[in-house]
Amino acid sequence: MPTRLDTARIRAAREVIDPVFLDTPLYECEALEPELGCSVSIKLETANPVRSFKGRGTELVAAQLTGDAAVCASAGNLGQALAWSGRKRGLDITVVASRFATPAKLDRIRALGATLELVDGDHELARDRAAEIARSTGIRLVEDSLDLETCEGAATIGLELVDIPFDTVLIALGGGAMATGIGHVLKDLAPGIEVVCVQPAGAPAMTLSFREQRVVTTESANTIADGVAGRRPIPEVLADLLQVADDAVLVEESSIIAGVRLLHTHAGLVAEPSAALGLAALLENPTRFASRRVATIICGSNVNPPDHHRWIQTDR
Repeated sequence: MPTRLDTARIRAAREVIDPVFLDTPLYECEALEPELGCSVSIKLETANPVRSFKGRGTELVAAQLTGDAAVCASAGNLGQALAWSGRKRGLDITVVASRFATPAKLDRIRALGATLELVDGDHELARDRAAEIARSTGIRLVEDSLDLETCEGAATIGLELVDIPFDTVLIALGGGAMATGIGHVLKDLAPGIEVVCVQPAGAPAMTLSFREQRVVTTESANTIADGVAGRRPIPEVLADLLQVADDAVLVEESSIIAGVRLLHTHAGLVAEPSAALGLAALLENPTRFASRRVATIICGSNVNPPDHHRWIQTDR
């Protein structure tokens, strides 16, 4: 079955997205191979004004917005990206986030000029509040992963991967925009590449849904990888994921922290936990990926400095 995405639209998206988000560094990090037992290439999606891949999608959203305002729920990175894309176009952006979100992400949303509303709950409560604001005001609700612009923006990463003969691409899995976007492009243009999605065991809803081929919700999400800590998968996104992903795996918090540390030690990178999920999968499945040529997406670096310092210093 086809996905909601279209490769021709994804190619056209490159003409709309600010070039600052495109053609991000991709390189083999040789220093990681002895630690992980395979060739690891890094796709660095943090060297841009919002320090995450989300700007690719929000550029499409903002460019196609028919009104002058929009609202979104965000764990932090989408909100920053929408604020950045909206500010340069003179749009009025409201971001709803959990009061418990990473402080550095919330500070950056404010600094980019968006109106920030905090809720006393998790990301799912923020989603509900953003939808309520959209209904009451009539402004555009930007729903990450459900809105095709967010998926097809992320999919442009895939266009930058297809010409390299990787065996496997490891993609962080949260709401699903990046996984379905990149996965669609790879299955369309380089079907021999294995697409493996990675999610924390403490926030497993989309992976459980993938395995059972139906939406599975969870009562809670408990992980340091806040960018992928959703509890309610979107049916349309799951349907796309089932078409383009070969597998979805869960990883433990200790492995995520170890991945953050490896990226800092061997690649000189500050990575938020969601960006280290690929390395966590390699650490937990050394036999599966042994001697393979693997790529992983470093999808964000918006991290609270004290937290990052603690993660790179200790296994706890």
